[in-house]
Amino acid sequence: MNTENHSQTAAFLWSIADLLRGDFKQSQYGRIILPFTLLRRMECVLEPTKAQVLAAAQEHQNKPDQVREHLLLRAAGQQFFNASPLSLATLSDTQTRDDLMSYVQSFSKDAREIFEHFEFDNFVQQLVNADLLYQVVQRFAATDLSPARISNFAMGLIFEELIRRFAESSNETAGEHFTPRDIVHLTTSLVITGQDDKLKPNSIVTIYDPTAGTGGFLSEGDEYIQSISDKVTVSLHGQELNPESYAICKADMLIKNQQVSNIKLGNTLADDQLADNRFDFMLSNPPFGVEWKKVQKQITDEHKEKGYNGRFGPGLPRVSDGSLLFLLHLVSKMRDPREGGSRIGIILNGSPLFTGGAGSGESEIRRYLLQNDLVEAIVALPTDMFYNTGIATYVWVLSNHKAAERKGKVQLIDGSQHFAKMRKSLGSKRQYITDQQIDELVRLYGRFEETAQSKIFPVEAFGYRRITVERPLRLNFQTSPERIEKVLAERAIQKMTAPAQQRLIDTLRSMDASTVYRNREQFSKLLKKSLGDHDIFPSTPELRALLNALSERDPEADICMTKGKPEADSGLRDYENVPLGESVYDYFEREVKPHVPDAWIDESKTDALDGEVGIVGFEIPFNRHFYVFQPPRPLEEIDRDLKACTDRIKQMIEGLSA
Repeated sequence: MNTENHSQTAAFLWSIADLLRGDFKQSQYGRIILPFTLLRRMECVLEPTKAQVLAAAQEHQNKPDQVREHLLLRAAGQQFFNASPLSLATLSDTQTRDDLMSYVQSFSKDAREIFEHFEFDNFVQQLVNADLLYQVVQRFAATDLSPARISNFAMGLIFEELIRRFAESSNETAGEHFTPRDIVHLTTSLVITGQDDKLKPNSIVTIYDPTAGTGGFLSEGDEYIQSISDKVTVSLHGQELNPESYAICKADMLIKNQQVSNIKLGNTLADDQLADNRFDFMLSNPPFGVEWKKVQKQITDEHKEKGYNGRFGPGLPRVSDGSLLFLLHLVSKMRDPREGGSRIGIILNGSPLFTGGAGSGESEIRRYLLQNDLVEAIVALPTDMFYNTGIATYVWVLSNHKAAERKGKVQLIDGSQHFAKMRKSLGSKRQYITDQQIDELVRLYGRFEETAQSKIFPVEAFGYRRITVERPLRLNFQTSPERIEKVLAERAIQKMTAPAQQRLIDTLRSMDASTVYRNREQFSKLLKKSLGDHDIFPSTPELRALLNALSERDPEADICMTKGKPEADSGLRDYENVPLGESVYDYFEREVKPHVPDAWIDESKTDALDGEVGIVGFEIPFNRHFYVFQPPRPLEEIDRDLKACTDRIKQMIEGLSA
């Protein structure tokens, strides 16, 4: 079925919403259209074996529920059944609601639950109150959604189209429920291409999506493997937070004959309901830049208590963006490389590439991924690719079973120019990637060669050591009126009694106000002597406060010494990022010393993991590696343009005044 055809079907189903106008808010249309579309699709899927199921229901009506359910599933030839003689077309016009609810209750358990997640009962009652239920049922009964006309894959697209319209009409973000199919297709192709050893005949392959939405990634993965391999069984697994998206995903899995118990409802980060499972392929488009404050306690507890035995051992990103938590979650579900390992495709925005300096949670997560050689490739996508945002996004491809030539290397691919303009934009989505462009990007990845669009780096290239460069503190001292004024602002001085403060100020005023001292030790002795002569013996904090108020930075002054060592000036403190693998001392002698001869490295700042001087950081400055310098135009050319412009303005002014 082509795209136009599925769009027409979606448009027709959506047009049924015209009946609801006036009685329902726009934001409620989808809550009615989606479950009815599901119901009609399930009815059409079950149609060919309906007579056998009814006969079996009659024959086995007295058997225990579990046995009866098993026999009816076999009669239906599906993962679900409906044992009611009714259908949408045969519901009565006088007791439509009772008939409809009895019909829905006659589904097998998994199918029945789908309608509960939509709160179907509640919306059916609202349709009764508006006297619209029978009309809506009639419209759906007349819509042909049979698998012979619309494949499972196309039906998935129809659901996505309906959700997108539903989201637009209620100002929701459709992007939270599903990912555009071109991006899904590209990501799936990158992850599954060249994996023939996993796709041998009669093998079972598992695919997992921790942010399953309506199941687009799972369907595409299944479709892709079926199209390139023979006799491979694909087992789909996922978890989803939104009850309606979950219901659609679950219905999709039922219709595809998938084990529906592998699709879970709930927050993946806080409560991983497939905790013991490991998967061959994992595909995910987690929400961009979404904070994880709600589940902060569970995640922080897991990080502290379980460490590397849990999912978040390497570190935690800032609370405002949980994308890297999903990435760590997926890594924790990789199969042992000795059992063939796993591959991951995850779509992230730009921040996981570079947010967070050395020692931060984000940097430590990147360090873990890169030093364990899990990152295989990162592909930059064009902007304006998603329904709810136009930002730059990237597909990360990870593997713990890299081909020999990829070991210790990361491939960056610039796909930002691979796009075509859409005839009509859908939300923020104004561009899409054509099938031909997807093939080009997959080939760029597969060839693993250096080109203008494909760069290959050793893992270490993204690492650096941040060293702390200190410079000595140089201060001059003076008992000028302005500086004495500042003494009273010091907290330690404010704690003194008023008479003691007055005596102190009087003593300072009696000292020579014109001399500027450029040696702290010398001034300190003089100050103590003057105060002692007036029977004032300041405590250490008070003396520190005095020296602070009476001093100013002065590059000409002597270095302030403490215990025989120069004291560092925190105001002049600087940091240098030394490429990983280079000696920090060689770098310092070459890059820092010539400019600031009195500087030194603070050797107390060492890395928590390797104990060496300097804190290790990792970042992937993607755009810097693809930046092409464009020289500015010659000055004569710019002057000529400016002159032409001013001449034109002159003429216009003259024209006005003529």
